[in-house]
Amino acid sequence: MKVRNHIIVLLLAVLLPMSVFSQERTVQNRPYTDLRKFHFGILVGAHLQDLEFKNVGPQVVQSEDGSMVDALVTTDQDRWDPGFTVGVLGELRLNTNFQLRVAPAMFFGTHHITFHNYKDLTPEGVARQQHQSMKVAYISAAVDLIFAGPRFNNHRPYMMAGVNPVINLNNKMDDFLKLNRTDVFLELGFGCDFYLPFFKLRPELKFMYGLTNSLDKTHVNRLRDKTKIPYTQSVNDARSKIIALTFYFE
Repeated sequence: MKVRNHIIVLLLAVLLPMSVFSQERTVQNRPYTDLRKFHFGILVGAHLQDLEFKNVGPQVVQSEDGSMVDALVTTDQDRWDPGFTVGVLGELRLNTNFQLRVAPAMFFGTHHITFHNYKDLTPEGVARQQHQSMKVAYISAAVDLIFAGPRFNNHRPYMMAGVNPVINLNNKMDDFLKLNRTDVFLELGFGCDFYLPFFKLRPELKFMYGLTNSLDKTHVNRLRDKTKIPYTQSVNDARSKIIALTFYFE
């Protein structure tokens, strides 16, 4: 329910401003701005991020005394965590309707992860929990193809799709889980250009899904605290997901 409410808010932030424009023709601001072959801009935005885990279920692990014991730990990020984005862009005009955009940026955020250990119960019979706050700082370089509709007055809607390779700069070496250094996102979204007197404003809503397993599966071999092994081995796949609302200023 919370995720659906966040998505509705983001959609309204993009779509509602379009309804205030009259269907009558008005004087166009910056009428030649889309005829430039290449132009630059800056971007700022906010996003919600999540990790989609694949749990392994029951497992057998080696304890500190060398004996083999049964373990059952489930792992989940039980909420979408907010973050923010800053960056720059360069856009190449291909023809009247298509543009190619390259947007180097940085994504900052945190994943709050919860582990439930069903082999370690509280006196009330509830699985004991462990928590991990995993900070991420992505350097990204999105490459997007934009298909824009015809301009009407001072606004122009568009759709976009692209890929976004990222490098994660923030990784603790002795926590329960660790992400790989690199990942690649598929991006799909839509937005609208608003032509203001002194610049063009472009709010955009996009959905990003990680194409690779972002979990570092070799991390368990480097753990100094062996009691963390059942938690580290509780998942074997993690896919990053991001819902981003971005404002481009050109």
